[in-house]
Amino acid sequence: MKRLYADIHRKIGGFDLDVLIDSDASRIGILGESGSGKSMTLKSIAGIEAVDSGHIEADGRVLYDSSDKIDLKPQKRNVGYMFQNYALFPTMSVMKNVMAGLGRPTEENRNKAMEMLRRFRMDGFEDKLPGELSGGQQQRVALARIMVTEPALILLDEPFSALDSYLRDRMQVEMLEMLEDYKGQVVMVSHSRDELYRFSEELFVVSEGHVIRRGETKTVFREPVCAKAARLTGCKNLSPVKRIDEHTVKAIDWGIDLRLEREVPESVSHIGYRAHSFRPVWGQKQENCVKFDPMRVDDLPFEKNYYIRTAGNNDPLCWFVQGEEQKILTEKGLPDYLKLTEDDILLLE
Repeated sequence: MKRLYADIHRKIGGFDLDVLIDSDASRIGILGESGSGKSMTLKSIAGIEAVDSGHIEADGRVLYDSSDKIDLKPQKRNVGYMFQNYALFPTMSVMKNVMAGLGRPTEENRNKAMEMLRRFRMDGFEDKLPGELSGGQQQRVALARIMVTEPALILLDEPFSALDSYLRDRMQVEMLEMLEDYKGQVVMVSHSRDELYRFSEELFVVSEGHVIRRGETKTVFREPVCAKAARLTGCKNLSPVKRIDEHTVKAIDWGIDLRLEREVPESVSHIGYRAHSFRPVWGQKQENCVKFDPMRVDDLPFEKNYYIRTAGNNDPLCWFVQGEEQKILTEKGLPDYLKLTEDDILLLE
C-alpha cells in the first residue's frame, strides 16, 4: 500500500523545522503561509535540502534515516519534483527536456518520451524550445518529464503561484486531469487554501515549522480546531474569548456574549466565524446577534463585502454577501442585526 512517512527535523538559524507527514492518501496538501516551512518540507523529502535528523519513507522505500545513516541522493529517490517555474532547460527542445531524466538518448528512451508527450497532448511540439510555449504547455512538459521516469511520488511546489487567476483555475483543472491515471502519491504545497481544497484528499496545515492541524481536507476546513488553522483556511473573523460558563462565551474583540446549546470546552481560547455565514435579521434582536453597523462597504463584481463596527471597537467583522442573499438585501433593505448561527461558530484552541 502506498504511504508517505516523513519525520523531518532541521534547524536553520532561529528557525526550527519539526514536521511529521504520515499519509496513505493519493493527493496530499500542505498549507501554510510564506516562511512556514512547507517548501522546505517538500525539498527535504526530495533530498534537495539537507536534514539534521529523522526518517523519510515513500512507497515502502527508505529515502532517509539518520539513525541508520541512510541518505539517498535525489536522483536515487524515485521522486518527481516540480518547481514553481517548472525549471525546464531553456536551450533544450521539448523532447530533450522530457528525455533528460532517462539517461542516455537511446531510441527506446526517445519512444518513451514521445509516448508521454502524446499523453499530455504535446506531440507536435517536440522540437520547440520552452520559451516558445505558453505557461500551460510548459507545465505539461514539466509534468511529462517527471512522469516519464515513473516516480513513486510527485512533489508540486506552489505550481500555480505565478499565474493570473484565470490561468491558475484552468491549469489546476488540467493538472488534475493529467494526474487521474497516476497510481502513486502526489504532494502539493501552497499558501492558497482554494487550490488545496480542490486538489487534496488529506491536508496538513503548517505554521512556524510545525504541523498544527491534519486530517481529511473538508474536515479541516469545517473544524480547524485552532485559531491559526482557522485563519489559514480562510476564516476572516476571529476573537479571543472568555468562557463564562459551560454554554456561554464572551467574544472579547466583538463585545458580545454568545450562548450555545453545546458545551464549551475549557480549552477554548478563540472563536471563529466565516464571513459568508452570517444570517441577516430585520426587526427585533435575536440571540447571538451583533448590531449591523457598517463602517465600510466594498462593492466587488460578484459579492459585496461589509465591514461591521463592533462594540469591542477592535477589527471590524467581515460579512461577505453573494448571489441570492444580495437579491434579498435589494428587496428588503439592509438588516438591523447579523446572527451567528451555532452550527457555524468555530470553537478554537
